[in-house]
Amino acid sequence: MFIATLLSHPAKAGLEIATVQSLRNAWGGGAIRWLNPGIAAEFPLETKPSNPWKVWANLQEISVDLAVQPAAGRKRQLLLADMDSTMIEQECIDELAAVAGVGDKVAAITAQAMDGGLEFEQSLRARVALLAGQPADIIKNVLTRQISYAPGGGILIATLRAHGCYTALVSGGFTAFSGPVAQHLGFDEHRANILLLENGMLTGQVAEPILGRAAKIDALSDICTRLGLNHDDAMTVGDGANDLGMLGAAGAGVALHAKSSVARQCSLRINHGDLTALLYLQGYSADEFQHPCTGIRP
Repeated sequence: MFIATLLSHPAKAGLEIATVQSLRNAWGGGAIRWLNPGIAAEFPLETKPSNPWKVWANLQEISVDLAVQPAAGRKRQLLLADMDSTMIEQECIDELAAVAGVGDKVAAITAQAMDGGLEFEQSLRARVALLAGQPADIIKNVLTRQISYAPGGGILIATLRAHGCYTALVSGGFTAFSGPVAQHLGFDEHRANILLLENGMLTGQVAEPILGRAAKIDALSDICTRLGLNHDDAMTVGDGANDLGMLGAAGAGVALHAKSSVARQCSLRINHGDLTALLYLQGYSADEFQHPCTGIRP
């Protein structure tokens, strides 16, 4: 048994009844279940259709996402999430670089790395080196003034934790950001790289070993082992090339607003929905959503 899920951005509520009914009828699906009227709906399928990506491409033209996945085990017990451009709307190192006056140089390296054109560890060392000599206070300034949270993230984490799911923020960025972000959103734990400081200044170096693509897979395995789970019990979400390993290793890997080279390699792609799409993909309806307690902005 499979489940087809159709999603629209919550702010637009552009999912029409006729669209869902037409696809259900074409694929011979079962009863439609509205997870959130105008935003998310699903229906069961006896077999996986032969043309899901052709239909997906057509639906993209009307800003609707489509996912087809096995019905069994959809509600995951573990979430591993990328941070930059996933749980927050920025790339932290780009924001640091902009304040430091080397934004264009660093952004160019970041874009190349996230699209898979440059090895992540090499690119991170090169970008951090450009920050040498900056005062440590630059981190607090960026956190306070530049960082914004991706829509739906607080609801995602609060809802999953309320249903017993363990949540981990696993970032190729820096603990100076992942710590406050994880605390604000309510993650159970976080892992990231450590920016090295000396005499209150950035040294231009990052602690080794660097947490990149392989380390994210290791984090998935480590946490699964610790919790007595297997990879099929996990959902992962990210947008960049260094996320591909954990996206492919989990039971459900979601490419969220991802680079095209990344999205092409993932079977679950969200281009229009926000982070609550990860709840709809697991079969949660809007009336099951939990709203986070108001926290202090980092």
